[in-house]
Amino acid sequence: MAAIPVPALTHWKLSYGSTGHCWATLDKADSSSNTLSREVMDELDLLLSHLERFPELPGVIFRSAKASGFILGADVGEFELLADAATAAGLAARGQALLQRIENLPCPTVALLNGYTLGGGLELALACRYRIAIEGYDRCIGLPEVQLGIHPGFGGTVRSVALLGVPRALDLMLTGRSLSPVEARNFGLVDGLAAAGEGEAAALRMLARKPARRRPVWYLRLLNNQRLRPLFARQLHRATRRKASPAHYPAPYALIDLWERYGGMGIEAYRAEADSIGRLLVSKTSKNLVRVFRLRERLRNLTPRGKAVRHVHVIGAGVMGGDIASWCAVSGLHVTVQDREERFVTPALERARILFSKRLKAPGAAAAARRRLVGDVAGTGVAKADVVIEAIVENLDAKTQLFTAVERGAGADTILATNTSSIRIEEIADGLRQPRRLVGIHFFNPVASMPLVEVIRTKSTDSGAFERSLAFVTQIGKLPLPCASAPGFLVNRILMPYMLEALAAFEDGYRIETIDAAALEFGMPMGPIELGDKVGLDIALHVSEILADTYGAEPPEALHEMVDKGRLGQKSPSGGFYQYRDGKPLRRKDYPPPDSELIDRLILRLVNEAAKCVSDGIVEDADLLDAGVIFGTGFAPHTGGPINYARQCGIEQITERLLALKEKHGDRFLPSPAWSKIGSAA
Repeated sequence: MAAIPVPALTHWKLSYGSTGHCWATLDKADSSSNTLSREVMDELDLLLSHLERFPELPGVIFRSAKASGFILGADVGEFELLADAATAAGLAARGQALLQRIENLPCPTVALLNGYTLGGGLELALACRYRIAIEGYDRCIGLPEVQLGIHPGFGGTVRSVALLGVPRALDLMLTGRSLSPVEARNFGLVDGLAAAGEGEAAALRMLARKPARRRPVWYLRLLNNQRLRPLFARQLHRATRRKASPAHYPAPYALIDLWERYGGMGIEAYRAEADSIGRLLVSKTSKNLVRVFRLRERLRNLTPRGKAVRHVHVIGAGVMGGDIASWCAVSGLHVTVQDREERFVTPALERARILFSKRLKAPGAAAAARRRLVGDVAGTGVAKADVVIEAIVENLDAKTQLFTAVERGAGADTILATNTSSIRIEEIADGLRQPRRLVGIHFFNPVASMPLVEVIRTKSTDSGAFERSLAFVTQIGKLPLPCASAPGFLVNRILMPYMLEALAAFEDGYRIETIDAAALEFGMPMGPIELGDKVGLDIALHVSEILADTYGAEPPEALHEMVDKGRLGQKSPSGGFYQYRDGKPLRRKDYPPPDSELIDRLILRLVNEAAKCVSDGIVEDADLLDAGVIFGTGFAPHTGGPINYARQCGIEQITERLLALKEKHGDRFLPSPAWSKIGSAA
């Protein structure tokens, strides 16, 4: 084949192999990752116009030059610029048209997926005839658009059904979950796997073989029958309602409706997809979920990666300490875990083995993690550790004595960290020779699934130790939230008024099921009564007593009564406010529905405390507060966080609702003076 001229492009690079096949390589300029920005899509248009001039090409391979992966999806930053549904739908339609041109190329096409292939990146890969993924076990391939309040918009709702069949395609899109390359092959999403360094050769072999396109098995195709679709759609609606309210999260329901009406087939399905995503992109839910995405990225990038931590020593092998240790081992660190006797360490190691088997699927990975996690009753790991984390009983004297001993044995550059949930760092550091080196690194339970970690400093904390602590939290895959040392820090200080107000409502005669239903109706992931049971009512009482001066009120009598009876929550055989079976609360079904006043009592206590925390400087700004409360408590993500919720409602309306509650229920609802400052910052 004669030499083919190559167009000059900024983000895409075209080259031709000795057999005439074309390599289309995406290397987005001035970025560590590839996204389908407008500029990238404009150049894709030019690239395709070039390829369409040469119908005799033996094949085209789409690949990435980025080590971070193939394509992370659309440029989320451009979502925020969309003001009307018609414009958004038009952009989706343009993306559909470009990907359709890939599908229409007369030669075979291969997408070579090296790592992260998400959203629009996977939709581009679906437009290719074949997909080869670099073998791995990290979950990096998926259609997570629902997490941004939308659904696939470049033809993914159509092509995924054609490739995978209805159940698998809708499961992938409705959950937003990602698959590892190995899982993606078994799922039918990719046609083959290649070892690292062998992807290009595997893609060329695929072009040479030209196997038949994948199709779902016949019984999966059967569900796409027009008569069966309404039946399956009703099942999907019911299942989705158990997880997400259509009032708060319209995208999954729009996705189901698209499939029910069009079956993922024909030009009308593409048009309807574009119109639907156009409406969703400018909805309040999507705007707020994009905000949540931005907040997550801010936490991830708070500090540059410093010198990597290699060895962590955890003191306290209870549930929290043991789980911190096992998570550090999952993250690739060598970990020693210490407690008074071996019998306290053994259960932590057993729990860790279960976590390793669930999380680490690569051959030999779980066994390697087990070798990295070592019991250390003698505490010899203190001298070798880069980070020492204390996770013992929540008692000031015990913690002070422990750190006095640890400081003598630890290296000069070792990070000394306490996992205290409520005690001020200054008090714990008081007995140290160098109190500036102590920081708080506060994990949340369950450690493996809670993304946030509070990193707490005092006014005199060494800045280097604090920065390295933030970097350590990022290294183990968590989101670090910088906090000032204060009673309860951020998350517990904000959660406690919410939980205490729930108990006040209980004492006023509301049923516990009604109280929890009020929170769920607002969009919280769990009701405050059930949350208290899961945390442990004894722990809730202890924290509320520590924070009593902050709130100016003692814990409700109902909480004292439960603890006095030994009903400490889910961990007790007798339960707490609920009784439990197989870890689930037993709820009565005849409870009255919640009223709007009850919802306001719960949520506005929390929101008002959030304003006070901003005013008190617990975190740097209102955005960090929203991030902390969303990722630390699960606060209704569709609102964009408590401060964002208040701004969208209108600060004047929030203060009026608080004043109305104050007149009826007392001074705990007095609006914070901080609202005037927060309002002006919107």
